[in-house]
Amino acid sequence: MPDPETVMVEISGCSKEDARLVFEALSACFASDRGADEVPQQLHETRPMVWLGSYDIADARRQGCPPVRLRSSVQADVQGGYWAVDRFRHTLDSMFTVQETCTASGDQERDLHLRLESR
Repeated sequence: MPDPETVMVEISGCSKEDARLVFEALSACFASDRGADEVPQQLHETRPMVWLGSYDIADARRQGCPPVRLRSSVQADVQGGYWAVDRFRHTLDSMFTVQETCTASGDQERDLHLRLESR
């Protein structure tokens, strides 16, 4: 079972530049397994890419993270414990216009499928 204070994030449906902006913004707000020099790469011209990161929600670096300007919408799949996902979603709302496209709740975990756009 994953740590209840950690959320896993999959970013897809966007350019590597927008993925980088999302990850940089999230890493400014929470401790992450992504290194500062870890930049999303586009490994194939036409195949869709999925980029991953995990964030320790208990280790918040700042409150009220600033809005992020994206070129287009970004798909984000977020998975983790209820408390961590709720707090993470609240932070996303401060940075992006967030639309839930699907949710699933289990015994210990919650999954959110989101569309992120510039505020």
